[in-house]
Amino acid sequence: MMSTGGLITRATALLPGAETPPVTTPREPAREAAEHELSKPMYHENDPGPLDRALRKFLGWIDDLFEAASGATPGGTLGLVVIVLLVVLAATALWWRLGAPGRIPAGAGVLFDDGIRSAADHRTAAEAHAAAGRWTEAVQERMRALVRSLEERTLLDPRPGRTADEAAAEAAVSLPDHAADLRAAARTFDDVTYGGRSADPDTYARLRTLDLTLDRAKPLLTGPTA
Repeated sequence: MMSTGGLITRATALLPGAETPPVTTPREPAREAAEHELSKPMYHENDPGPLDRALRKFLGWIDDLFEAASGATPGGTLGLVVIVLLVVLAATALWWRLGAPGRIPAGAGVLFDDGIRSAADHRTAAEAHAAAGRWTEAVQERMRALVRSLEERTLLDPRPGRTADEAAAEAAVSLPDHAADLRAAARTFDDVTYGGRSADPDTYARLRTLDLTLDRAKPLLTGPTA
């Protein structure tokens, strides 16, 4: 026999507006429903684009790399920063010393691009450039003086369009003891004239010494001339 309290509780549960037990949804259908809802475009209007995501990933990689390097470097982050600064300074100094690297175009290296002048004229021009601190022009004129002097001594046949490398190779036949210095001088001329390199007082001094040395050097005569 049901008690009066039980009847009241049961009747109350049947009344409109009475609280009903919560409905429990299984886990898997609930997950699928949530994924379906979140896949709607309205939830992704402010998502980062592909470029933004790639940039964030790259910056994260840089940050991880920097952190790993700082952990392996004596002094930690400060030591790594000092090393990076030293590398940058060294690269800057090398760039300033050597100039902008450039490729020497095919057919470059022509020594004489103006009228015929004597070796003495080229030497005078070289010394004037050197006195004014124009080392690139001084090196160019000194190389021209060197080759013109060899032509005047008939160790080279005067030939328009001759390159510095050709002059060095031809002069080395009669001056074999100076072959290496002649090749170096031709390379220097090409570097400062066509390669974008900068000359300096030491470069000019070496070329000047070679010019004066060759002017006094005794050639090795071969063939009918000998």
